[in-house]
Amino acid sequence: MQLSLNLINTQRNLLAFSAGVDSSALFFILLENNIPFDLAIVDYNYRKQSKEEVAYAKELALKYDKKIYIKESSFEKLSNFEKKARDIRYKFFDEIINDHSYEALITAHQLNDKLEWFLMQFTKGAGLNELLSFEEVSKRKNYKIFKPLVNISRETLLNYLNKNKIKYFIDESNNNEIFKRNYFRRNFSNRLLKEFETGIKNSLIYLNEDLKSLEKKEVLLYNKEELEIFENSKDDNLNIRIIDKSLKKRGLLLSKKQREEIIKEKELVVSHKIAISIEKEFIYICPYLTNLTLTKEFKELCRINKIPKKCRAYIYRFELLDSILKKIK
Repeated sequence: MQLSLNLINTQRNLLAFSAGVDSSALFFILLENNIPFDLAIVDYNYRKQSKEEVAYAKELALKYDKKIYIKESSFEKLSNFEKKARDIRYKFFDEIINDHSYEALITAHQLNDKLEWFLMQFTKGAGLNELLSFEEVSKRKNYKIFKPLVNISRETLLNYLNKNKIKYFIDESNNNEIFKRNYFRRNFSNRLLKEFETGIKNSLIYLNEDLKSLEKKEVLLYNKEELEIFENSKDDNLNIRIIDKSLKKRGLLLSKKQREEIIKEKELVVSHKIAISIEKEFIYICPYLTNLTLTKEFKELCRINKIPKKCRAYIYRFELLDSILKKIK
């Protein structure tokens, strides 16, 4: 499972629990990985089964020495149920976190939820920010929210529960298409993920990376002859976009394998033609030259100023070192 547990860097965590497939799986995944947490569950008194779910939550809390916070609520009408339920739920979480000094909330949103949200927003008319709001880490008021399962499908979680013989409940209201999310789940997202899970998961990950990168801008520091020096954005995705754009202008298209190799190796030659070097502060891109004898003095200046080795011959050939140093010093 492609979990994001390494992002959870807090010690006082609250798990939003419902006793359903997602939160039951997450409960035991957190236990297995020694991540500390307590439980919070809301009973909306909408289904008879909710009493059994709360009882199960209490049972787990007692067995595994977890604190548990329970909220009783009720609705007279189903209109706008999902929004009302969410408002009640997060108000409850806010109160617990403030009163008991928790640092973070952990929720069990998973890949199906992420795709359902995407489709719902897409059909309403939305921009990238609205379409891609399921972040693995986000901030709310004075605490963090972690969603470590957002790249894991519900089917994968079900398999985990069944394999480990872990008890969970199925919310019968998930079949009621009066709720818009259920309509998208039953008619679209479940079917799409069943056939195209890997592609959908990767696309949503790439779109999120692109969105983050779009918020940043490339900074070209130097451009002379065919040498370009950019500021290192400290973002692999944006750095690859910068390199890709530069190479396209030079008539070269990067393959997926080449992109991955550039990020891994940091300095290499593409297609025996273009030298690329991702340094701590800068990105160098220029034609790759060989069969040039560099002076000892020039090599020493390059070493001192951390000029990448594969670019040195080109810089030497066109006498660019002095003008480069004026720009990057």
